Amino acid sequence: MSVDQSEELIEPILQGLGDFVDSVVVPLEQANAELFSNHRLTYDERGAKSPAVRELLRQVRTKAAEAGYYAMCVSESVGGGGLGAQVLYRAYEHLYHRYGPARMLPYAALSQWSYGPSVLCEHLSPESAAEMLVPFMAGEVTSCFAMSEPDAGSDSWAMRTTARETETSWIINGTKQWTTNSPTADYVFVFAVTDPELKRQKKGGISCFLVPTSTPGFRVDSVIKLFGEIGGDEGILSFEDVEVPKSALVGTLHQGFKLAMLGVSTGRLYNAGRCVGLARWALDQSCEYANVRKTFGRPIADYQGVSFPLADCAVEIHAADLMSRDCARRLDAGERANLEVAMVKLYTTEMCARVYDRCMQIHGGMGLTNETRLYDGWNQSRVVRIADGSAEIMRRNISGALLAE
Repeated sequence: MSVDQSEELIEPILQGLGDFVDSVVVPLEQANAELFSNHRLTYDERGAKSPAVRELLRQVRTKAAEAGYYAMCVSESVGGGGLGAQVLYRAYEHLYHRYGPARMLPYAALSQWSYGPSVLCEHLSPESAAEMLVPFMAGEVTSCFAMSEPDAGSDSWAMRTTARETETSWIINGTKQWTTNSPTADYVFVFAVTDPELKRQKKGGISCFLVPTSTPGFRVDSVIKLFGEIGGDEGILSFEDVEVPKSALVGTLHQGFKLAMLGVSTGRLYNAGRCVGLARWALDQSCEYANVRKTFGRPIADYQGVSFPLADCAVEIHAADLMSRDCARRLDAGERANLEVAMVKLYTTEMCARVYDRCMQIHGGMGLTNETRLYDGWNQSRVVRIADGSAEIMRRNISGALLAE
């Protein structure tokens, strides 16, 4: 598609995606409402998604793949639709605006970079592609992106996981943490040190490998639970003499860090779409509530203490959307856009948190209840201010670029 994609091109795609979710995914969700409302059924005894939930997610992925939506933003070179960054941003913004927080199935209709086909697929060896690419693109299997470690979060150069080369294979040892989708993934894209001296000089020395989770020596040590939940989607992983063939190398030896940044940039744009969409949903709910809720004989929308925060939300959402669209256009044009990606990640995630705080306040006590679902949107906005590069790291990247210029 062209770099400057018009609304005439994008709107039919978004409408079709929404129609697919409404007609195929929402009925599945409604038929299994108890499975998602009772988290003792949503998660198993480890805290990972239960087999029933995993099967429903698989059904959504495979049906979306058959309909042409699941991998529509993935490169054509590996069998995707090749629609690029602008459609990726707009599609996620559309879904989160339409379906809101505290829902799981609607968002499985699109390939998310941390568990589905992504830019990493373009760098698979022929052997790895032959093994996993077809079921991966079809939504039958999922992956996870294992980079962060207990002592290497924002500072990826502090990574300790190693991959040692033998005559016929690579032997991987180490621990990974905060790995999304790892408790249930079929494959791991794991990053490991392959040249300590290059890593010490920050000139490379980190490589990426594709590891089936059935490989001996791989283990999910525990599921990380957030906000008091009984389950979660992140895990702590161990690699103990995990042996994989030479063909497991993804991309160029010692240059895995550059590959990782490509994936993270996609993730930051996804989070921008998520945050803008969630914020729009919250603003819609709050405007509706402000018009019907009355105090002292008048709708609360009549009071500036309510109407002005709504105006602030609208201004910030509009600014976040324009920033994100500009960033997506730059990425589709082939620009590096590291500065713009950092700005978008910082602004959209903090904007979303401010919007949810205002909207919960406007709802009063109701804003704190499960019924309004605002709590989950606030939780998501709080998480993404840290995930995929914290707000502090984004500010460091932005200021560094400004001072270098």
